[in-house]
Amino acid sequence: MRIGTARSSYRHDESLFDSRTQHAWLAVLAVALLGFPFFADEYWLYLACLVAINIASTTGLNILTGYTGLVSLGQAAFMGIGAYTVAALEQKLGTPVLLNLLAGGFVAMLGGLVVGLPSLRVKGLYLAIATIAASVVLHFVFANWHSVTGGHAGITVAPAEILGVSFDTSFRLYWLFVPITALMVLGAANLFRTRIGRAFIAIRDRDISAEVLGIPLLRYKLLSFGLSSFYAGVAGGMWAYFFRVVTPESFPLIMSIFFLAAVIVGGMGTILGAILGAVFMTMVPEALKLIVGWLPLSADATLILSPVRTIVFGALIVGFLVFEPLGLQEIWRRIRRFFHLWPFRA
Repeated sequence: MRIGTARSSYRHDESLFDSRTQHAWLAVLAVALLGFPFFADEYWLYLACLVAINIASTTGLNILTGYTGLVSLGQAAFMGIGAYTVAALEQKLGTPVLLNLLAGGFVAMLGGLVVGLPSLRVKGLYLAIATIAASVVLHFVFANWHSVTGGHAGITVAPAEILGVSFDTSFRLYWLFVPITALMVLGAANLFRTRIGRAFIAIRDRDISAEVLGIPLLRYKLLSFGLSSFYAGVAGGMWAYFFRVVTPESFPLIMSIFFLAAVIVGGMGTILGAILGAVFMTMVPEALKLIVGWLPLSADATLILSPVRTIVFGALIVGFLVFEPLGLQEIWRRIRRFFHLWPFRA
């Protein structure tokens, strides 16, 4: 009896320790995010804004692929819907920035609901092909609906402006993008503590059993598609304000592969995995640029960077699936276990 009581007490103390450690790490992260823009140069602020956009979109795809088990290669197309919506509203109506971003998310959500309709009948490879087909259709719309999208010339986006402050530099955009992304990540984390999140996980683990338990598959699959597309739409809106021009070539299929790679490399079905995967995959092209710059190659060597990047993305997906299917979040968990959460150890 005493042994059982001691074990229970130990587990309780360990749980409290883990909770305090997580709060400590979150406090450190918050301080780092607040202080980062005051010490970083323009290049690193540019990367920070790009990472924030990619985290938002990767988190959305992780809801669909990592937690619900539905493979999608259309995330870039949904980002395109959000970007064009924001660009059109900004150019023609001049509506507020936050309203534009929400509108971009909701319009992308409608597109996601339409694309998600086949998910009740097809899954796996067939669903992935269906989302690729949707991307092709949307790319055609972006390129040919001249009255709305501007065709191949695209739409130029004015700088975001809130309360008279123009967000026309990476430093200012950092203070807009990072809080929005943090709220989106926090919302996704809390989602899986609810009945909806648990239904997503049940569908991923075994959809037939979930249906037997009374979970309406079509409703929750469509909801997952809608949420994922909403995240992509908001990320696309931030992308529009960041690069200030939206064209059909801004959202190619390789971008969707990029986000899928980020989910796999980071670790499917975890919020931390989406963050780590997005950060890692954003830094890979920058690392390739540095490597190409260091090598004694001709000036035309940079032309091979795009195909090499595609090869690297594919190699990372295969490598992590074979050697570490749980992704970077599992590697981080092992490091924490090895050091016993130092330096916060009692």
